[in-house]
Amino acid sequence: MKRFGLRALTFTLLLSMLASFAIFRSFALPRETIAEAASLIGGVRVSPSVSAQSAVLIEEESGSVLFEKNADARLPMASTTKIMTALVALEHAAPETVITVPREAVGTEGSSIYLFEGEQLTLEQLLWALLLASANDAAEAIAYGVAGGIEPFAALMNEKAASLGLTDTHFENPHGLDAPDHYTTARELAIITRAALANELIRKMVSTRKTTIPHNGTEGMRLLVNHNKLLRLYEGAIGVKTGFTKRSGRCLVSAAERNGVTLIAVTIHAPDDWNDHRAMLDAGFAALAAVSLCTEGGISLQVPVVGGVAPEITVRSAGERHLVLPAGHGEITASVELPRFLYAPVENGAAVGRVVWRMDGKIVAEVPLTAVGEVAAPKKVGWFRRLWNSLFHHL
Repeated sequence: MKRFGLRALTFTLLLSMLASFAIFRSFALPRETIAEAASLIGGVRVSPSVSAQSAVLIEEESGSVLFEKNADARLPMASTTKIMTALVALEHAAPETVITVPREAVGTEGSSIYLFEGEQLTLEQLLWALLLASANDAAEAIAYGVAGGIEPFAALMNEKAASLGLTDTHFENPHGLDAPDHYTTARELAIITRAALANELIRKMVSTRKTTIPHNGTEGMRLLVNHNKLLRLYEGAIGVKTGFTKRSGRCLVSAAERNGVTLIAVTIHAPDDWNDHRAMLDAGFAALAAVSLCTEGGISLQVPVVGGVAPEITVRSAGERHLVLPAGHGEITASVELPRFLYAPVENGAAVGRVVWRMDGKIVAEVPLTAVGEVAAPKKVGWFRRLWNSLFHHL
């Protein structure tokens, strides 16, 4: 388990709560709790100096914006387009889907892995080429394999953009080569990236430095090397994607995690993008801290049960969890809200209470306490059975 090196939490829990811990599956905070945390982070602003024409820095979990510069300007985004390409492809086809490379994808302009017409690769293999080598021919092969062509695939990309609530993003192709109506904003590209990183396969791919895929059905292999230098230069970097055309300039999307805090940075048309991102990420990490709320074992205690076949039942919170807050946050206290006893029957998994964390009087997180196992009520015995038992008892 990560150690966050922050001030200890002050618990107002009963001592019996601390007596036993057991591993339980991880959980997500309720949406309203995330929103409350976001409101706490929402007031945090950092001011790094960047060369980019447009830039934004967000905290991944809440989506809170920490820094922005012309973040809503509509601009071309070059190969950072491929973040949405990967997201849409995996929402419409399984990674193991076999794609036959069409003639249209062979010899695509720009970055390429030199696909052969009729060559067969899985969607996953083409995605490795898309995200590491920024292969435009792989992007077109994916578009044809998933949607039957560039235009129908771009339509899927625009549908996804609309579903994410984006209003200043439009796609004409899956690779990001210049087109009149192909644009996004730094803010909306960060939103796309946040959605993409929620996919475990994409997150794994963009954080990988190099890999290989087959070469046209032979024993030879193509070596794919990630273009993102931050994977080597920046501690905690987890991707994401580079991009460049003469029209767009240098574009870069990065993400990094340190001590439980994950940040996403976007720059568009940035002459000094590598240093821009290091400055943005450094400033963000200095401004935020992750607080450990639950240990890996969660919180477990025994609660009396009235009228059951067992006198008590275990109730438990879910396991390890942390919350991102402004650095230098106030003292956090935790309290249990739970009845003194429960009435049978108690069903397995039933929510019977909650643990609430507060900072400066405001709730910043809460998790349910649920029953582990069940306690049934005794079976009722009818009057005839009671009479029968009574007669035989006296014989």
